[in-house]
Amino acid sequence: MVHVREMEAADIEAVSAIRVRGWRAAYAGIVPRTYLDAMTVEGDAGLRRESFSRPGRTSRDLVAVDDRGPVGWTCFGPWRGEMPGPGRAGEVYAVYVSPDLIGRGIGRALLGEAHARMKGQGFQASALWVLGDNAGARRFYERIGYQADGAAQDDVYDETTLTELRYRRTL
Repeated sequence: MVHVREMEAADIEAVSAIRVRGWRAAYAGIVPRTYLDAMTVEGDAGLRRESFSRPGRTSRDLVAVDDRGPVGWTCFGPWRGEMPGPGRAGEVYAVYVSPDLIGRGIGRALLGEAHARMKGQGFQASALWVLGDNAGARRFYERIGYQADGAAQDDVYDETTLTELRYRRTL
């Protein structure tokens, strides 16, 4: 059983470990191995500490916690670009679950709480970007109400260009 709460500075190392393990599990065979191998918990934690303590930040972080501590993490906030359509949109910047716990409802719990908080902030929709080749993540987002809206963007990882698709849902 997990519960979702606001992330605290003391959670940063655990969140970084979840994120690095999550990248390596979810993106194996998609993102170049050299990029994945270069990721470190220490490096990620340093960037996360800097971001977490930035004055005036508009993003929010939540963790899913069980008796072992954090087992999942999401970060969300206002949409970082122009969003077509009516109403204000929030954005899910990231969601990761410990790879050994995927399929147990942790991601759903994290996003459920993020959606509730976005709605409470006056957002009418939520959007996110997902790698087009990440079929598992795309299925997960579709099961909880997201749909690809036709927008795409390219990201480069170690000289390999990968396409991300924008998914959106009403809150």
